[in-house]
Amino acid sequence: MDEKTDPIDIFLWANNTDGIKKELDVEFFLFNKHYTPYTTRFGSELNAQIKPLFLYDAINFVNMGAGTGLTVRDFELSEDEENVLLRTDLEKVGRAETLLNLIEHQRSDIVEFSEQEHEFKTIKGIIARFTRKDSTDRPFYAIKQISQGQVLKGATAWEFRDGKFGAFQADIGLKVPVDNQVLIIDGNIFVFNQPKFEHLFNYDYKKQALADKKVAEIEKQFKLSFPDGFDLQSMVRERKKTVNKIQKIEVGQITQDQVIDYADEMQLELMTDDAGAIIILDGNDLDTFVNLINEDYITSQLTGRRYEVKSKKLLGDPEGEPPRG
Repeated sequence: MDEKTDPIDIFLWANNTDGIKKELDVEFFLFNKHYTPYTTRFGSELNAQIKPLFLYDAINFVNMGAGTGLTVRDFELSEDEENVLLRTDLEKVGRAETLLNLIEHQRSDIVEFSEQEHEFKTIKGIIARFTRKDSTDRPFYAIKQISQGQVLKGATAWEFRDGKFGAFQADIGLKVPVDNQVLIIDGNIFVFNQPKFEHLFNYDYKKQALADKKVAEIEKQFKLSFPDGFDLQSMVRERKKTVNKIQKIEVGQITQDQVIDYADEMQLELMTDDAGAIIILDGNDLDTFVNLINEDYITSQLTGRRYEVKSKKLLGDPEGEPPRG
């Protein structure tokens, strides 16, 4: 997963995998809304359901599509259409890439899920990791979104058995989605359900593309300092509200010195290093910086109180003053 791979032939893959599907082993991982993975186990009585739910339908969809004109298109260049399977590179979807890297390279750090310690209400998705017995083939993954509407809690759920209702015996009940959603093979992500894929990994390409352009403009305009291993791009991508806000910022309206003076005036903690670069250590620093360059802080002329403005409507220039900009 560390190197970029070329797009694979999903039709050839489905045909080949169909021939060895009974030889595949599967293990499951849950991940929460913070993209922390957990190991989990399943009872042997579920063996008959697992592969049909997570693999066979996807294989059949692709194999049938080979005869009906199914087309594979780049996710970033296409819309979700009938008889189109969308594909993108794993390296473009940072949260998915990080999850799989943790599973493959930091397995010893992943703990087993416990409802008492971790709470199922925080779980966002389930990953089925498939490997072939006694083979050096790389694993592939089927991923499905878990909606809390599909979850039954033992304390409040009833079960219907032998003609009557009774108390639900399990800690948690889960109705596993039957639809194909996401398949990851050799660095390729195949998207069967676009809305669920985007929700699973908070991946909105069009918004992110606009944000990436703004990030490049900001990096050109301002001197910034980050911890090792981080940059403006990586920090922005981890904060959805920042992605949304940064698209609308007019870069160039405020200078580096003005940002520093503005922060001092508003009594905000904005540090600079010896070279005068603005230090951004975490998401809170990033939010402060973005709010500053968007001029989101004001002092009331009536009370002297300081405010962060959540939304702004630009008014006309005061009468008698020359237009700004």
